[in-house]
Amino acid sequence: MNELTQGLRVSVVIPVYNEEATVARAIRRVRAVPMECEVIVVDDGSTDRTPAILRALAEDGAVDVLLTHDRNRGKGAAVRTAIPHARGDVLVIQDADLEYDPFELPRLLQPIADGRADAVFGSRFGGGAARVLYFWHRVGNGALTLLSNMLTNINLTDMETCYKVMRTDLARSLPLRANRFGIEPELTARLAQARARIYEMPISYDGRTYEEGKKIGWRDGVAAVWHILRANLAAPSVPRYRPPAPLSEPDGRARPAQRSGV
Repeated sequence: MNELTQGLRVSVVIPVYNEEATVARAIRRVRAVPMECEVIVVDDGSTDRTPAILRALAEDGAVDVLLTHDRNRGKGAAVRTAIPHARGDVLVIQDADLEYDPFELPRLLQPIADGRADAVFGSRFGGGAARVLYFWHRVGNGALTLLSNMLTNINLTDMETCYKVMRTDLARSLPLRANRFGIEPELTARLAQARARIYEMPISYDGRTYEEGKKIGWRDGVAAVWHILRANLAAPSVPRYRPPAPLSEPDGRARPAQRSGV
C-alpha cells in the first residue's frame, strides 16, 4: 500500500446496468487493490443476471452497500443515489465494464491525500496505454472537452473520463441533477463552479467495442452538448468549496479520518 494514501478510506461507487459478463470480475479487481475501501454498487434496473450476481457478491462481503433502482434511470441517477451512502474520505466512480483499471486508483489519490487537490481526473489521452478503437469517438471526446473547457475556463484533456476522484464532502456539496451520461459534464462544471482544485493524471484505457457491450453512442454525444450548455449556462447556485486539512501528514502518514454521518 502506498505510504501516502495508507489509512485513507475510499468509497468506490459502481453504477451497473446489464453487466453480467464483467461485474463480478470488476468488483473482485477493485477488492484486490491495496487500499482501504468500501464498495457501493447501484443496480440501475438490470434485466439480465446482474441482480443475482450482485446479491451473491453482497452476501460474500465483496459489496458493502447494494442499492437498486426499480427501472433503468441512467448512470447519473445511480451516482446521485450512491453519494449519500459514501462514508469514505474520498469518492471515486468506477465503471463495471473493466475499461478502467482500479489498480491505478492509489496513484490518483495522491494529490488529494497530500493536500494539493480536491479532485483528480484520470485522462485517457494523457499518454497512458490505451486500446486503439474508434476515430470518431476520439474526435467527439476532444470536441466535447473543448466546449466544456471554454465554458468552465479550465484546461482538461478528458472531460468525459469515468475516473473522477474527489473528496467525499465535496461530492456531497455539489447540486447534481443529471440522470444519464450527462453526469460527466455536470460533475466537471460543478467542480469548476465550486472552485475546487482539480488535477489531471494519465491513466490506461482498455476500451470495449459495441460487440463487447459498449453502450454509449452518437446520441449520447449529441445529448452531451446540451448537458454541457445546461450545466454551465443554467447552473444552480454552487457553494464555494473550502478544503479542510490535507488527508495526510507532511511525513506521509494519513491523518485520523473525520467522517460525517458515522
